[in-house]
Amino acid sequence: MEETRSLASRYRLIAHIARGGMADVFEAHDVMLGRRVAVKILHQQFSSDDTFVTRFRKEAQAAANLSHPNIVSIYDWGEDEHTYFIVMELIKGRSLRDVLRSEGALLPRRAAEIAAEVASALEVAHRNRVIHRDNKPGNILLSGDGTVKVTDFGIARAWDDSQELTKTGSVIGTATYFSPEQAKGEVADARSDVYALGVVLYEMLASSPPFSGETSVSVAYQHVSTPAPPLSQLNPDIPPQLEAVAMRALEKDPARRYQSAEDMRRDLLRFLQGDLQHVAEPVPPAPPPPVDNAPTQVLQRTAVPPPTVPPDETYRRVTAAERQPSQLPFVITAIGLLVVLVVGVFILFNNISGGGSAAATEIEIPTLAGETEEDARVTLQNLGFRVTPEREASEVFEVGTVIRTDPREGERAPVNSFVTIFISAGEEPVVVPLVLASTAERAVELLEGQGFVVDLRTELSDDVPIGEVIRQEPAGSTEAAKGSAVVIWVSEGPETIILENLTGRSERDVSFQLAELGLTPTFVDEPSLEIAEGFVIRTSPEAGAVLEPGAEVTVVVSSGPDVVEVPNFFRLTEAEAVQQAAAFKLEIRVATSTQIITDQSLDGLIVAQNPDPGVQVNQGTTITVSFGEYVAPTTTTAATSTTTAPPDTTATTAATEP
Repeated sequence: MEETRSLASRYRLIAHIARGGMADVFEAHDVMLGRRVAVKILHQQFSSDDTFVTRFRKEAQAAANLSHPNIVSIYDWGEDEHTYFIVMELIKGRSLRDVLRSEGALLPRRAAEIAAEVASALEVAHRNRVIHRDNKPGNILLSGDGTVKVTDFGIARAWDDSQELTKTGSVIGTATYFSPEQAKGEVADARSDVYALGVVLYEMLASSPPFSGETSVSVAYQHVSTPAPPLSQLNPDIPPQLEAVAMRALEKDPARRYQSAEDMRRDLLRFLQGDLQHVAEPVPPAPPPPVDNAPTQVLQRTAVPPPTVPPDETYRRVTAAERQPSQLPFVITAIGLLVVLVVGVFILFNNISGGGSAAATEIEIPTLAGETEEDARVTLQNLGFRVTPEREASEVFEVGTVIRTDPREGERAPVNSFVTIFISAGEEPVVVPLVLASTAERAVELLEGQGFVVDLRTELSDDVPIGEVIRQEPAGSTEAAKGSAVVIWVSEGPETIILENLTGRSERDVSFQLAELGLTPTFVDEPSLEIAEGFVIRTSPEAGAVLEPGAEVTVVVSSGPDVVEVPNFFRLTEAEAVQQAAAFKLEIRVATSTQIITDQSLDGLIVAQNPDPGVQVNQGTTITVSFGEYVAPTTTTAATSTTTAPPDTTATTAATEP
């Protein structure tokens, strides 16, 4: 990765943080807001897969709606040249996985604290109809101040759309932290996340998960059929109450587990506060739900109804047939009813007469104004109240803090009754200005003038001039909270194409590529010695030119070497032959031996060539030439003769003109 790489002209990638099964995570700098963020980038091999892209987008849409101190915030989502990314809160710290690898088992109290905060995050997600599905130590981050942050809702899916995505894969998650129902390919619900949190708690206490194996299949099978080894066998120092919490979360039957992350968190808080009497009390299994084809809906915020009869009564009913009838139970029951009646009458008269025993069942509502929703919720739950949050506009209290309660502070309310906390949603909503067709500068001025935060993005457009707003979200003239973000997309003008260097590529490949880019090629043939026939010599415009779709590109294609007629190099010097051959794009090669001649005028000149003059050859052909070497003829005289013979005129000429 280049250090200067940017996404959407806004997020400058700085360093690689982690790699997951679907994406890489980088630390980045948000140049618009001047802050450090984490950017998750979908692996390139998945970016062309509609299923993965849809799942990746679901992560952004689902997680962006989750606002909680224990959940990593999602800031932005986008796509840049087929690179899909999500911008998240940057957490400085370590993952729970790294902590367990380096430190081993945690102290029971610290493990309970981490599990309670994770449960708090999961409860918020479940209330928003989102299941994590992959809760594991690698997705639990511990910041520098000790805060627990749950991240990577990458394979969480909004329940309303779960059926659509389930078609592409029936089992999602990590096998070590599968719930039994996930391992069997069944629908996961909130109790599946509770099971995974039970595995994480188990691992924090024992330094290893309850099940392991050589393959994911073997681990998944153990989740379905093998009981988890008791924690006390692995670490006898674990308090039995905390072990009971972990083991109840690990129940195979979802009906025997905690029915919500909030229920598990409540027991963890009781353990941390020293209230050990009511931790992880067993509950009878819930009856199986009716079978129908309607979409699964399991996260309704309704209380679990109490059993119709006490457990001991159920036991008596089951065993009654095994014993002979006896009058003793009836006598005991009659006495018990009489005692209950007397006590009830006493309490009734005591309340009517203003006695103070009723006060013992009521608790005063504390002052919570200005506290965060989470702190207020914990305070009330620790007092024994059940909490219902409601959002309300406020110009006085910060977003996410308590405005007031109902019943109000100082009033008394029965234990286990509902207390409504009114949470500030910020100031009253204001009208979003309509900035379509405005310049980017004017749009930012109008939106910021109304108190909005502007998220400026760019987009190609054939219709809207460069620098003007194409669209906005929320739409103009609608209402939005003051201080919230308004996204505007500003035109970058028509799509442009940078022409690549096509030299040396085949005519067919270039034709296909230019057509794919939306360019119009025109092919022209030209002889070439350097480029083989049918391959590109050059283009016009040249490589690097910026073009608009539909632009014409002239492509010069090699027709191979041209054909020329070999000239006559007879009586030329080597230099003259080379110069003349170059004009015809021919090469000259001198033969290694000379030819003996008797014509002194041809000494040192070309007296022979191959191919011969007039022969047609391709440009670039090599012509071999031979030079003449003059040797004077030899004269022979007879010693004794009475007659004079004519001189011998048969001197050999090595070469003549061709």
